[in-house]
Amino acid sequence: MYFSDIIGLTDIKKHLIESVQKGYIPHARMIYGAEGVGKLPLAIAYARYLNCANPGETDSCGKCSSCLKIDKLAHPDLHFVFPMVQKKAEKLIVCDNYLPKWRSFLAENTYFNLSKWLQYIDAKNAQGLIYSQESEEIIRKLSLKSYEGKYKTMIVWLPEKMNVECANKLLKLIEEPPAQTIFLLISEDLERVITTIRSRCQPIHIRAIEHDIMIDAIRSNYNLSLNDAQSVAHIANGSYSKVMDIVESNEESKALLILFNKMMTASLSKKIKSIKEIAEELSRTGREVQKSFITYSLRMFREFFIINFNVPELVYLNKNEEDLGKHFSKSIHEGNIENLSKEFALAYKQIEQNGNAKIIFLDLCLKLTMLIKK
Repeated sequence: MYFSDIIGLTDIKKHLIESVQKGYIPHARMIYGAEGVGKLPLAIAYARYLNCANPGETDSCGKCSSCLKIDKLAHPDLHFVFPMVQKKAEKLIVCDNYLPKWRSFLAENTYFNLSKWLQYIDAKNAQGLIYSQESEEIIRKLSLKSYEGKYKTMIVWLPEKMNVECANKLLKLIEEPPAQTIFLLISEDLERVITTIRSRCQPIHIRAIEHDIMIDAIRSNYNLSLNDAQSVAHIANGSYSKVMDIVESNEESKALLILFNKMMTASLSKKIKSIKEIAEELSRTGREVQKSFITYSLRMFREFFIINFNVPELVYLNKNEEDLGKHFSKSIHEGNIENLSKEFALAYKQIEQNGNAKIIFLDLCLKLTMLIKK
């Protein structure tokens, strides 16, 4: 991935390039922002530029030995850490177990989310985590001398998924890494990264992709009309991974919409049998799907609440979601939106802590029934 592969973010790319040209290279950066705005490809492009033998004014050369190896994500001084799942009978639970799949995945995807990665590795019900043993592997790799690059670069995708023991073991290394060693941490939920790691990194916020640039990218990549591209860009709200979901009619998004419709219909009906059925259906899905569903529900509540203010430019729904909003938006109002958010956020936390999904979703659906009663 090159800077030229990244949609928009011109000022951020310029800042990173100029910092290298001026010799200002922090040993640890926390690159954070919303899902789908290009944080990981930006980090890879930056790592490439750091080690390029003939860097240009706006990008790496693409021809030197370092660039050619990074093209294949096989540079010996470029390392990755990312969430994974434990395989049966594995004694050593480290990212290298998944490295061939990770390289293949990145070769096919520039913009993606955790759910898509876990689906790619067939994680099933497991949650993606960075396990405690990874810290020893990171320390080992960074203790070695640089093979051929100018810098050893450790890219940690989603440090908020890091085991606390693993994170604590890395504190000293992140604060005082070996010479010519760079940490690039890529976060989508900065508040969930432990404070002691955040404080050791220079933060760089990656905002949403510029609206006009997003429209141009959509039209170029999907051959949509201007009106359709504008509609998609509005709903995606600066996230290109959401653009892909919308345009490509992502099956997961369709499934989440169906489940949300079932939950709302059952809760409004106040029929215990229907409520129990949807709660059981939700409990049978995988942990990551359950978390995605709760996040999706929170977004729907927010959008349905805004619909009531009759300000369409502030509503980010596709056609199917908008149609659903016509039925349910009156049930989401200032009298319950805060409590709905609290209950669903609590359920997310309980699911993440491996709580009993059947109990969690039955309780959640019953609380929803009480909160949205007319």
